[in-house]
Amino acid sequence: MVILEDLRYSRDHMWARLDEDNRITVGITDFAQDDLGDISAVNLPEEGDEVVKDESFGSVEAHNEVMDLYSPVSGEIVEVNQELVDSPEILNEDPYQDGWIIRIDVPSMAEYHELLTAEEYEEYIKEIRGEEALDDLEEDDEEDEEEDE
Repeated sequence: MVILEDLRYSRDHMWARLDEDNRITVGITDFAQDDLGDISAVNLPEEGDEVVKDESFGSVEAHNEVMDLYSPVSGEIVEVNQELVDSPEILNEDPYQDGWIIRIDVPSMAEYHELLTAEEYEEYIKEIRGEEALDDLEEDDEEDEEEDE
């Protein structure tokens, strides 16, 4: 499982990145996509929609299971990754780069700074899944890397 140091995380398994233009880019974590399995559909909001921290703004579907997407911060959606509609598998393949979901213009950085750091998110995963589950995910990543070589 990949947890990037330069991102912040929510307990709803969403990541948030503070961009150079002081907007926040949001996506699902590697843990979430791995837990869901092959993502087959994405339901996205519209540009201009307002999002509220910890409230649903869309969903992803995998194996007849739906995961609601909860915004880690409040603000106005200024960009939506429409590529995910036709290619939802991007969320599985590259959740932290090409798999971004929305960009948000936030009125304040306070909510962003309240999110979990990478270290805190890793501890949270251990709490909810146990140390063994985290070890299993790390082993899966090592196997994936070996297959790529």
